[in-house]
Amino acid sequence: MSPIPTAPLSARIQPAATPPELLRNFCIIAHIDHGKSTLADRMLQLTGVVDERAARAQYLDRMDIERERGITIKSQAVRMPWAVADPDGVDVPYALNMIDTPGHVDFTYEVSRSLAACEGAVLLVDAAQGIEAQTLANLYLAMENELAIIPVLNKIDLPAAQPEKYAEEIAGLVGGDPADVLKVSGKTGAGVTELLDRIVDVVPAPVGDADAPARAMIFDSVYDTYRGVVTYVRVVDGNLNPREKIVMMSTRATHELLEIGVTSPEPIRTKGLGVGEVGYLITGVKDVRQSKVGDTVTNAAKPAEIALGGYSDPKPMVFSGLYPIDGSDYPVLRDALDKLKLNDAALNYEPETSVALGFGFRVGFLGLLHLEIVRERLEREFDLALISTAPNVVYDVTLEDGTIVTVTNPSEFPGGKIKEVREPMVKATVLAPSEFIGAIMELCQTKRGTLGGMDYLSEERVEMRYTLPLAEIVFDFFDQLKSRTRGYASLDYETSGDQVADLVKVDILLQGEQVDAFSAIVHKDKAYSYGVMMTGKLKELIPRQQFEVPIQAAVGARVIARETIRAIRKDVLAKCYGGDISRKRKLLEKQKEGKKRMKTIGRVDVPQEAFIAALTSEAAGSSGGKDAKDAKKR
Repeated sequence: MSPIPTAPLSARIQPAATPPELLRNFCIIAHIDHGKSTLADRMLQLTGVVDERAARAQYLDRMDIERERGITIKSQAVRMPWAVADPDGVDVPYALNMIDTPGHVDFTYEVSRSLAACEGAVLLVDAAQGIEAQTLANLYLAMENELAIIPVLNKIDLPAAQPEKYAEEIAGLVGGDPADVLKVSGKTGAGVTELLDRIVDVVPAPVGDADAPARAMIFDSVYDTYRGVVTYVRVVDGNLNPREKIVMMSTRATHELLEIGVTSPEPIRTKGLGVGEVGYLITGVKDVRQSKVGDTVTNAAKPAEIALGGYSDPKPMVFSGLYPIDGSDYPVLRDALDKLKLNDAALNYEPETSVALGFGFRVGFLGLLHLEIVRERLEREFDLALISTAPNVVYDVTLEDGTIVTVTNPSEFPGGKIKEVREPMVKATVLAPSEFIGAIMELCQTKRGTLGGMDYLSEERVEMRYTLPLAEIVFDFFDQLKSRTRGYASLDYETSGDQVADLVKVDILLQGEQVDAFSAIVHKDKAYSYGVMMTGKLKELIPRQQFEVPIQAAVGARVIARETIRAIRKDVLAKCYGGDISRKRKLLEKQKEGKKRMKTIGRVDVPQEAFIAALTSEAAGSSGGKDAKDAKKR
């Protein structure tokens, strides 16, 4: 109903004294660009934790890259005071813990961790666009976690808004009445006060045993250069206090709590955290591996016996090699990945070497946007210049003798007789206006997709379910889907096992020598087109040598495509101003012999820029051309 009367922030927030019945933990789930961060800004202003002077757009998006792209990458927890009048008209001070979550399918893992720390979720939908596939996926996640769902339509101030139409659509999904769907505007602040009141009314208070041994779930952690690892926890049982010894239950590591507090939205020290509260812990530890997301924190003096149910480890969907352009940056890249893994628990990596690119890391990502963001963060935050190889997925190759080889890199693809190759599959959900059904079906069939079903959410909107190979999705599927549906379609996908496929490894040969960095695993029907495309691209990128250079694409021992870089002809007759023709012929014969010898012992000079342009333009669809141009500038 109203914010708590203005007072010094430290005086207002005393979590140690806040009983669980006055706490409300909730998160906001929505699609990209449906106004999560803008709504969060209005909530921060209305509750008084951010004053007008300090306010800025996307306040909770702390990274430059988030603000530039207008997307949320990292979940952010913030505590807000809010007072609601009881039946006697007395204001009761509540503490609202809000977690702002990402909306893109690649960051679903961030969303799942946020949901585990909450009792309620605000389902935010754009009143001009309606519910999208990724919002639907996050809604199902929230329902599986048995959270209280508060449906909200945002951007009702837009001229194109259709709140009545989409309220019926949402009510049909969550099983309620269209009149119960709240209508707000994050931009103007209309309806946000009613939303905060509804959160207090609908979201249940956290439940836990205050007298039991302390148990707190780590749902996020970040690395601070000066203070070390900052761990974000949700207390389930007992309480945590400053200067006491704590134990991480999975690693059995013991630390002293140097500081404990809440984020509101800047860190504020408190006297402790009790049941149901969300806050941060600082132990001064600098080792990023000691604060594992999903672990349980307990008191060393009175430890809990049973750990809380952790999160399942995220499974990488896409693999790509990251190599420093300057080989001496390898240790810097290793340390940077270590620190980034603390901020991004979904990151997996292991060292690998390439004949062409030197020392680097094979990194597992949740999707192409995840790859793009991680690479950009490494380049910005750690001042690294990187080459990323074409993304690929994991294959299981069974040989004739029954041996199974797991392939994460085309160079690992075994030679010899192969019995079968299995590739990962995904179940994809596409939401789009019904006029684009034909275009979507055509696209999915060209990507080897199988239609699983189709439902109409309303007269104009359809939900289509396809089973597709993951390898077909990780290149340009999303870009093509958007272009064929004029930007109206939305996509969500989840893994669904694997199946046998007719796949081959295409090798690229320069002067008869295989270049491992350019190899790729593709479907047999697309091997020829990949070979033609790659040889044509390398012909443009590799400078002419003093001898003829054949560029070949081969499957096994069979060459399927070829381009030739013509030799530079040196004018050996330049100084021969006259005289007998035999003198000129003698010089030309001598040059001819030299060319033959050079061809047998010459090595092809492939500039760094050619690697960058050829490899990165194969990566994340829309960003590839930009990467190639940047490479040429460098």
